[in-house]
This record gives sequence, C-alpha cells and structure tokens, in this order.
Amino acid sequence: QVQPVESGGGWVQAGGSLRLSCAASRRTLSRYGMGWIRKAPGKEREFVAAISWSGDRTTYAASVKGRFTISRDNAKNTVYLQMNSLKPEDTAVYYCAAGIYSTNERTYAYWGQGTQVTVSS
Repeated sequence: QVQPVESGGGWVQAGGSLRLSCAASRRTLSRYGMGWIRKAPGKEREFVAAISWSGDRTTYAASVKGRFTISRDNAKNTVYLQMNSLKPEDTAVYYCAAGIYSTNERTYAYWGQGTQVTVSS
C-alpha cells in the first residue's frame, strides 16, 4: 500500500506562486496515476489536476488551467503541482492521491493527509 505525503503548502499573496510536492516513503508512485484534489472550507472536494503513470497525459480543472502545472519525476518518486497566479479562491487543503488516472476523485485509492494553501488578497 502506497502512502502519499504532501509538502510545500503555506501562505502567499494573490498573484504569487507555490509548488506542492508529493512523495511516498514506502512504495513507488511510478505505477500509479496521480491526482491533486482540494477542499476549501464550506465547499465540496474539487478535482484540480491529474497525471498518468508515465507522465504523458495530464488534465486540469477549468478553474486552474493555464495557471497550475502537474508533473512527476518517477526517478525521485515525486509528483509536483506548480501553482502560479494564485487567487484567494485557491485557498484550500490540497490532497495528493494515487490511483487510476482520472478526473474522478473516486478512482484514487490512496490519499495523503493534505497540505494547507492560503492565498490572501
């Protein structure tokens, strides 16, 4: 069983950037599709981005397309989410999840604990 661990969250002003990382200590992430899903206070969980196991396919939510970039380095067993031009509405807990490449969060079986991203206006 793989256990993703997120890092890189924090506080940033609107227009700024953050890079989230997701690693796994016990097993490799390379065989899994990987997704980022976020949960804002008072809102439902929202799919953000996903990348296939090989990295040849990516997909994004409309709300982040053009601002966020998902990537992976299987040699480092790490997945990244580069977030640029951040907006206050991007404030949420961001979860990294491993499973089947999809925009549907239900296809991801293994989830990290989440990392908080706060964007101030």
